Amino acid sequence: MSASGDPAERLRRFEAVTDTTLARLDLDQLLDELLERLQEALSVDTVAALYYDSRSASLIPIASVGGNESLRRRVRLSPRSGVAGRVFDEQRAVVVEQGSGDAVSRPMEWEKDMAVILGTPMLANGQLVGALLAGCRTPRTLAEHDVQLVQMVADRVGLAVQAQATNAELAAASTLQASLVPDTIPSVPGLRFAARYVAGAGIAVGGDWYDVFALPGGKVGIVMGDVAGHGLPASVVMGRLRSALRAYALDNGDPAVVLEKLDRKAIHFETGTMTTVLYAVADAAEGTLWMSSAGHLPPVLAALGRPPVFADILVDPPIGMVALDRPRQSMHMDVPVGSVCCFYTDGLIERRDRALDDGLEQLRTSVVPDLPEAVCDTLMSLFVDEEPVDDDVAVLVLRRENSY
Repeated sequence: MSASGDPAERLRRFEAVTDTTLARLDLDQLLDELLERLQEALSVDTVAALYYDSRSASLIPIASVGGNESLRRRVRLSPRSGVAGRVFDEQRAVVVEQGSGDAVSRPMEWEKDMAVILGTPMLANGQLVGALLAGCRTPRTLAEHDVQLVQMVADRVGLAVQAQATNAELAAASTLQASLVPDTIPSVPGLRFAARYVAGAGIAVGGDWYDVFALPGGKVGIVMGDVAGHGLPASVVMGRLRSALRAYALDNGDPAVVLEKLDRKAIHFETGTMTTVLYAVADAAEGTLWMSSAGHLPPVLAALGRPPVFADILVDPPIGMVALDRPRQSMHMDVPVGSVCCFYTDGLIERRDRALDDGLEQLRTSVVPDLPEAVCDTLMSLFVDEEPVDDDVAVLVLRRENSY
């Protein structure tokens, strides 16, 4: 690696990797151009950028110049391998020289031919997203400004890689969530529904969901849920729980039993996640809702000639929190003809500058026995339209019609 201390030469190398015209390139072109410029500026044999994939806990070569076949084939590597492993352990730039007694464990195949390797962390907003490695086959003296140049390139690559990963994740999560929230709600004799979903400001997609589906015997399953977290991970968990709940609902009439099975599934297969869920079974003929709550806020019932009230429902712990030593509970609630029941997630009424009880009281008094679409419009106007919400909002309104 060059040890040139010529200020003019150092300025030329700095300008080569900070060229603003590089911002016009797509990610693959940007990586190729930056690594080629770095290789030329430092007169090194190999430069490689490795991205850390947290889901598979592995390093993936995403770009290289002068590397061997394993880098070009993007073979997944252990984050404990080679110089990159040292970078991950120490969270700083490291230099490894053959014969210096500073050997690394399980060196990568291409590293074995190198006399000296410089590895620097790829950071994005303070988060370690990978490592940038530069290697020479012949011994070189390494200057501090060489390390700074490689770190500069690593930081630029890290930001570009994270930006693309974030955009790809948001697109995937948005597509997944759109496929899981019902496009249309089933037409059910005696019942009318309306729903709204709004992503929180700066979130784009989260783990809130609602569902309405037909059950045997003319009944209807109603779900309102909220997976803790945002982005693709929350959407994936949401999708799995939604499908599992539907399956359990087909074989179990009691909502509490359905949530018990969902809880067991989450504790076993979704370790570390927490979800609040309210599951209800609507019977239009009987005019009842049979429901169970796993940490979820109670629905609001607005009946003709009566003040709106929160359902008097016993609330059990959220799904995935802890295995219960007692059965979950369910309760029946009458839904008279012409009345409205509103299900929602906490993003509707929680605000940083307002007590939760104040938001709940405003919600209670805002739900009236009207058409579901009108109730949804009113709630959106009162709680969402005035200012961006910090969390996702899901609302589902049911009205029992005059005839079955």
